[in-house]
Amino acid sequence: YNANDAKLPRVLLIGDSICNGYSKDVCEELAGTAYVTFFATSKCVCDKSYLRSLAFFLDEYDYAVIHFNNGLHSLSSDRQDWEACLRAAVQLIREKSKGAKIYWASSTPLKDPALTAKARELNAIAARVMKTEEIPTDDLFALMDPLDRNVHWSDTFHFKGEAKKMQAKAVADCVRQALGAGKASGAEAAAALKAAATATGPDGKLDPAKK
Repeated sequence: YNANDAKLPRVLLIGDSICNGYSKDVCEELAGTAYVTFFATSKCVCDKSYLRSLAFFLDEYDYAVIHFNNGLHSLSSDRQDWEACLRAAVQLIREKSKGAKIYWASSTPLKDPALTAKARELNAIAARVMKTEEIPTDDLFALMDPLDRNVHWSDTFHFKGEAKKMQAKAVADCVRQALGAGKASGAEAAAALKAAATATGPDGKLDPAKK
C-alpha cells in the first residue's frame, strides 16, 4: 500500500493467507503512522524457492519493522528441516533488513484439534529459534486459541472479520511499539488511506546507482 510514498516508515508483513487476511486491516490501523507492504505466500520456508521470493520483497524497500510468520503450510514438514530453514530465513531477513526491528508471529490455531497440535509443535520450535536470535514474538496463537471455533473461523484455517481485526490490532500494536509511535489523527489517517490506492509495489522506475 502507498507504494510510491516515502514520507512515513514502511512495514513488511511476511506470512501466508492468514497474513493476507489481516493485511488490509493492518494498513487501516497504521494509516498515518506507517505504510504497509505484505508478502503472503503458500510456500513454506523449506520450499527451494522461498528464500529467493523473500529476498525480492526485502530488496523492494527499506523497512522500519518486519513482522514475520511461516508455519501453516509447514504442518507436515520434517521438524529438523523446518527449523534449519527457519533459521536460514531469519538470517536472510537480518542480512537484508538494514537494521529493521523484527517480530516473529506465532502461527494461528486451526479449527481441527489435530492440526492445531501440529501448529503448536512448530510454534514451540520457532520459540526456541527466536529466543536464540533475540527476536520478540507476537503471539497470535495465544490471541486466537481461546475463541469459539464455530463463531470466528470461516473454514479449517481462516478467520472471519472480527478475528482478523483482532489479529491486525495485535500486529499494529507491535509496529507502533517498535516505532515508538501512537495512532495518527483522524485527518492524517484518512489522507493516508486515500493515498493507499495500490498494493502492487513500486512504480518500476530504476535508480541507475543501484544497477
